[in-house]
Amino acid sequence: MIITIDGPAGSGKSTVARRLAQRLGFRFLNTGAMYRAIALKCVRDATDLDDFDAVVACARMASVTFEGDRPHLDGEDVSDALRTEPVSAAASRVAVNPQVRDLLVSLQRAAAEGHEVVTEGRDQGTIVFPDAAVKIFLTASAETRAARRYAELAAIEGHPPDDVTYAGVLAQIRDRDERDGNRPIAPLKPAPDAIAFDTSEITVDEAVDLLERFVRERI
Repeated sequence: MIITIDGPAGSGKSTVARRLAQRLGFRFLNTGAMYRAIALKCVRDATDLDDFDAVVACARMASVTFEGDRPHLDGEDVSDALRTEPVSAAASRVAVNPQVRDLLVSLQRAAAEGHEVVTEGRDQGTIVFPDAAVKIFLTASAETRAARRYAELAAIEGHPPDDVTYAGVLAQIRDRDERDGNRPIAPLKPAPDAIAFDTSEITVDEAVDLLERFVRERI
């Protein structure tokens, strides 16, 4: 059985999907970390993100694995590095590359084959697993998502980075929403049979409780 959780940046889908998988005894597939890992390799290698062929070559050279829930790039634990703002910005640009998407979609389907999985991303219910048993679209207001992202960046450093402001993060969230929603390949949108949940006014624990009840009723 496959449960997909899609949604925009900062909607809480990674955290909620991870905890939901734990409660259900399912595997957790963090597809967002896959794109971020490719983006991190491109950033480190100074790859021109507008050069599609160069990005594809970089992606093919990357080894993206997981040890538990922690993503590794070329054998290095990059859990914190993937959450930085430059990598977040690069990830949305990498994700529009059709050959990179094809590569990672194949890896995602292979990882889920034969397993009970909770998977999160932006196209899991529409493109990667269109026949998933349960499809969820998680969202929240741009202001709420920006506040979460700002707090997350502060937690990584122990304090907000000097060059990061809430207003700047909000602007980046809105810009990314625009790019993700209007890109020609796998645009961010709920699957026709997905159920939408707005997490703007609830905690992570409340969101997980809500989704667990919903999923158990369905299965």
